[in-house]
Amino acid sequence: MAYNQFTAREITEKFGVSYVDVDGLFAEVAAAPIDPSLTWYLKQSVPLALSISTEKARSEMIITPILIEARRLRKGAVSLFSGTEFTVDPARGLNGFCDYLLSLSRTQIEIEAPVVAIVEAKNENIRAGIPQCVAEMLAARIFNEGRGRPTRVVFGAVTSGSDWRFLRLRDATVEIDTAEYYASDVERIVGVLVHMLATAEASIAASAAS
Repeated sequence: MAYNQFTAREITEKFGVSYVDVDGLFAEVAAAPIDPSLTWYLKQSVPLALSISTEKARSEMIITPILIEARRLRKGAVSLFSGTEFTVDPARGLNGFCDYLLSLSRTQIEIEAPVVAIVEAKNENIRAGIPQCVAEMLAARIFNEGRGRPTRVVFGAVTSGSDWRFLRLRDATVEIDTAEYYASDVERIVGVLVHMLATAEASIAASAAS
Protein backbone atom coordinates (compact mmCIF):
# COMPACT_ATOMS: atom_id res chain seq x y z
CA MET A 1 0.00 0.00 0.00
CA ALA A 2 1.05 3.62 -0.57
CA TYR A 3 -0.31 7.01 0.52
CA ASN A 4 -2.60 7.37 -2.49
CA GLN A 5 -4.20 3.96 -1.96
CA PHE A 6 -5.74 4.65 1.45
CA THR A 7 -9.44 5.22 1.97
CA ALA A 8 -10.83 7.22 4.88
CA ARG A 9 -12.19 4.05 6.47
CA GLU A 10 -8.85 2.23 6.20
CA ILE A 11 -7.07 5.11 7.91
CA THR A 12 -9.60 5.07 10.74
CA GLU A 13 -9.30 1.31 11.20
CA LYS A 14 -5.50 1.18 10.96
CA PHE A 15 -4.53 4.35 12.85
CA GLY A 16 -7.56 5.00 15.06
CA VAL A 17 -8.14 8.54 13.86
CA SER A 18 -11.53 10.20 13.48
CA TYR A 19 -12.64 13.01 11.20
CA VAL A 20 -14.48 16.20 12.03
CA ASP A 21 -15.55 19.06 9.78
CA VAL A 22 -14.73 22.46 11.25
CA ASP A 23 -16.35 25.62 9.96
CA GLY A 24 -13.73 28.30 9.41
CA LEU A 25 -10.79 26.38 10.86
CA PHE A 26 -8.37 29.03 9.60
CA ALA A 27 -10.80 31.94 9.35
CA GLU A 28 -8.79 34.05 11.81
CA VAL A 29 -5.54 33.69 9.88
CA ALA A 30 -4.48 36.95 8.27
CA ALA A 31 -3.95 37.27 4.55
CA ALA A 32 -0.29 37.34 3.54
CA PRO A 33 1.40 40.37 1.96
CA ILE A 34 2.32 38.58 -1.25
CA ASP A 35 4.58 39.91 -3.96
CA PRO A 36 2.50 41.83 -6.56
CA SER A 37 4.29 39.90 -9.29
CA LEU A 38 2.58 36.68 -8.10
CA THR A 39 -0.84 38.31 -8.37
CA TRP A 40 -0.04 39.43 -11.91
CA TYR A 41 1.33 36.01 -12.83
CA LEU A 42 -1.70 34.10 -11.52
CA LYS A 43 -4.06 36.35 -13.47
CA GLN A 44 -2.33 35.04 -16.59
CA SER A 45 -1.61 31.47 -15.54
CA VAL A 46 -4.82 30.37 -13.79
CA PRO A 47 -7.14 30.80 -16.81
CA LEU A 48 -4.53 29.15 -19.03
CA ALA A 49 -4.03 26.19 -16.68
CA LEU A 50 -7.79 25.69 -16.35
CA SER A 51 -8.12 25.83 -20.11
CA ILE A 52 -5.37 23.26 -20.64
CA SER A 53 -7.14 21.22 -17.93
CA THR A 54 -4.35 18.81 -17.00
CA GLU A 55 -2.84 18.09 -13.58
CA LYS A 56 0.60 18.97 -14.95
CA ALA A 57 -0.58 22.43 -16.02
CA ARG A 58 -2.26 23.11 -12.68
CA SER A 59 0.82 21.90 -10.82
CA GLU A 60 3.32 23.99 -12.77
CA MET A 61 1.26 27.11 -13.36
CA ILE A 62 -0.69 27.48 -10.12
CA ILE A 63 0.34 25.26 -7.21
CA THR A 64 4.12 25.52 -7.37
CA PRO A 65 4.25 29.34 -7.63
CA ILE A 66 1.94 29.65 -4.61
CA LEU A 67 4.10 27.30 -2.53
CA ILE A 68 7.25 29.15 -3.59
CA GLU A 69 5.69 32.39 -2.34
CA ALA A 70 4.94 30.82 1.07
CA ARG A 71 8.55 29.66 1.20
CA ARG A 72 9.79 33.15 0.32
CA LEU A 73 7.77 34.73 3.11
CA ARG A 74 9.38 32.38 5.63
CA LYS A 75 12.69 34.01 4.65
CA GLY A 76 14.62 30.94 3.59
CA ALA A 77 13.71 28.84 6.63
CA VAL A 78 11.59 26.45 4.56
CA SER A 79 12.46 23.89 1.89
CA LEU A 80 10.06 22.73 -0.81
CA PHE A 81 10.03 19.22 -2.26
CA SER A 82 7.98 18.10 -5.25
CA GLY A 83 7.36 14.51 -6.36
CA THR A 84 9.69 13.24 -3.65
CA GLU A 85 9.71 9.78 -2.09
CA PHE A 86 8.73 9.92 1.58
CA THR A 87 8.98 6.43 3.04
CA VAL A 88 8.36 6.48 6.80
CA ASP A 89 6.67 3.24 7.85
CA PRO A 90 6.19 0.86 4.89
CA ALA A 91 4.85 -1.89 7.15
CA ARG A 92 1.77 0.26 7.71
CA GLY A 93 1.58 1.61 4.19
CA LEU A 94 3.15 4.99 4.96
CA ASN A 95 5.34 5.08 1.91
CA GLY A 96 5.34 6.38 -1.62
CA PHE A 97 5.80 9.66 -3.42
CA CYS A 98 4.32 12.94 -2.21
CA ASP A 99 3.12 15.67 -4.54
CA TYR A 100 4.59 18.40 -2.35
CA LEU A 101 6.23 18.67 1.06
CA LEU A 102 7.18 21.83 2.92
CA SER A 103 9.76 21.24 5.63
CA LEU A 104 11.60 23.41 8.12
CA SER A 105 15.02 23.30 6.57
CA ARG A 106 17.23 25.99 5.09
CA THR A 107 18.60 23.61 2.47
CA GLN A 108 17.20 21.36 -0.24
CA ILE A 109 19.59 18.53 0.64
CA GLU A 110 17.06 16.45 2.55
CA ILE A 111 13.66 16.63 4.18
CA GLU A 112 13.76 17.90 7.75
CA ALA A 113 11.05 17.80 10.41
CA PRO A 114 8.41 19.06 10.75
CA VAL A 115 6.59 18.59 7.47
CA VAL A 116 3.48 20.06 5.84
CA ALA A 117 1.93 17.77 3.22
CA ILE A 118 0.30 19.19 0.08
CA VAL A 119 -1.69 16.80 -2.12
CA GLU A 120 -2.70 17.63 -5.68
CA ALA A 121 -6.27 16.44 -6.15
CA LYS A 122 -6.68 13.94 -8.96
CA ASN A 123 -9.45 14.69 -11.46
CA GLU A 124 -10.08 17.92 -9.53
CA ASN A 125 -11.74 15.88 -6.77
CA ILE A 126 -10.71 17.57 -3.52
CA ARG A 127 -12.61 15.22 -1.20
CA ALA A 128 -11.08 12.12 -2.81
CA GLY A 129 -7.61 13.51 -2.04
CA ILE A 130 -8.25 13.88 1.69
CA PRO A 131 -7.36 10.28 2.70
CA GLN A 132 -4.02 10.52 0.89
CA CYS A 133 -3.30 13.81 2.64
CA VAL A 134 -4.19 12.37 6.05
CA ALA A 135 -1.92 9.37 5.45
CA GLU A 136 0.94 11.73 4.62
CA MET A 137 0.19 13.82 7.71
CA LEU A 138 0.33 10.69 9.89
CA ALA A 139 3.64 9.83 8.28
CA ALA A 140 4.86 13.36 8.93
CA ARG A 141 4.02 13.02 12.63
CA ILE A 142 5.99 9.78 12.89
CA PHE A 143 8.83 11.32 10.89
CA ASN A 144 8.93 14.39 13.14
CA GLU A 145 9.00 12.26 16.28
CA GLY A 146 11.76 10.08 14.84
CA ARG A 147 13.86 13.17 14.20
CA GLY A 148 13.39 14.31 17.80
CA ARG A 149 11.18 17.23 16.76
CA PRO A 150 7.63 16.25 17.76
CA THR A 151 4.89 18.75 17.08
CA ARG A 152 1.48 19.02 18.72
CA VAL A 153 -0.26 19.41 15.39
CA VAL A 154 0.47 18.44 11.79
CA PHE A 155 -0.96 20.34 8.84
CA GLY A 156 -1.92 19.42 5.32
CA ALA A 157 -3.75 20.68 2.25
CA VAL A 158 -5.51 19.24 -0.77
CA THR A 159 -5.68 21.37 -3.89
CA SER A 160 -6.74 21.26 -7.50
CA GLY A 161 -4.75 24.43 -8.04
CA SER A 162 -7.81 26.62 -8.35
CA ASP A 163 -9.43 25.28 -5.11
CA TRP A 164 -7.72 24.60 -1.76
CA ARG A 165 -8.88 22.75 1.39
CA PHE A 166 -6.82 22.74 4.58
CA LEU A 167 -6.51 20.09 7.32
CA ARG A 168 -5.09 19.86 10.82
CA LEU A 169 -4.21 16.66 12.70
CA ARG A 170 -4.37 16.93 16.48
CA ASP A 171 -3.89 13.80 18.57
CA ALA A 172 -6.29 11.28 16.99
CA THR A 173 -8.56 13.83 15.31
CA VAL A 174 -8.35 15.08 11.74
CA GLU A 175 -9.97 18.50 11.48
CA ILE A 176 -11.09 19.38 7.96
CA ASP A 177 -11.80 23.00 7.17
CA THR A 178 -15.20 23.24 5.48
CA ALA A 179 -14.14 26.46 3.77
CA GLU A 180 -12.69 26.32 0.28
CA TYR A 181 -10.07 28.85 -0.74
CA TYR A 182 -9.68 29.92 -4.34
CA ALA A 183 -6.67 30.98 -6.38
CA SER A 184 -8.32 34.35 -6.92
CA ASP A 185 -7.83 34.93 -3.17
CA VAL A 186 -4.19 33.87 -3.17
CA GLU A 187 -3.32 36.18 -0.25
CA ARG A 188 -5.45 34.06 2.06
CA ILE A 189 -4.08 30.76 0.71
CA VAL A 190 -0.50 31.89 1.27
CA GLY A 191 -1.51 33.31 4.65
CA VAL A 192 -2.73 29.89 5.81
CA LEU A 193 0.39 28.15 4.50
CA VAL A 194 2.64 30.64 6.29
CA HIS A 195 0.57 30.21 9.46
CA MET A 196 1.05 26.44 9.29
CA LEU A 197 4.81 26.79 8.92
CA ALA A 198 5.08 29.41 11.67
CA THR A 199 3.00 27.27 14.04
CA ALA A 200 5.20 24.25 13.39
CA GLU A 201 8.34 26.30 13.98
CA ALA A 202 6.95 27.74 17.23
CA SER A 203 6.04 24.24 18.41
CA ILE A 204 9.59 23.05 17.84
CA ALA A 205 11.00 26.06 19.68
CA ALA A 206 8.66 25.43 22.64
CA SER A 207 9.67 21.77 22.82
CA ALA A 208 13.35 22.68 22.79
CA ALA A 209 12.88 25.20 25.58
CA SER A 210 10.97 22.83 27.87
